[in-house]
Amino acid sequence: MTEYDQDNVFAKILRGELPAHKVYEDEHTLAFMDVFPHAPGHTLVIPKAPSRNLLEADTEDLCHVMRTLHKVARAVKRAMGADGIRIMQLNETAAGQEVFHTHFHIIPAHEGVRPTRPSEMAPQEELAANAEKIRAALED
Repeated sequence: MTEYDQDNVFAKILRGELPAHKVYEDEHTLAFMDVFPHAPGHTLVIPKAPSRNLLEADTEDLCHVMRTLHKVARAVKRAMGADGIRIMQLNETAAGQEVFHTHFHIIPAHEGVRPTRPSEMAPQEELAANAEKIRAALED
């Protein structure tokens, strides 16, 4: 088992060392906008407890993540007017994991539109506006 890197980008976001457009937060989880969105509204859900990926995460932490994932995915679908939602979770480099802190992707899906992986960060104004739409949908 590889040691958890306390300096990964999500650990820094959790400590407030890096900014994030937060969508939802509770005692155990954080949801925020992906800065390289595959589609507008692409949101990440992470446990606050450190773990490299699903294979190394504590079961109780995953239960908290699933509750948040369910809640936020429904809000993302509503806020973005999506026809569906893709949930993506990658474990280890061979599977495409790039940030080694357990995380789940919520990617809005629209009929006839294939998600793309951007080469540049999304504009901060766009991320902020989408985060606000999702937060508003959480309250519905």
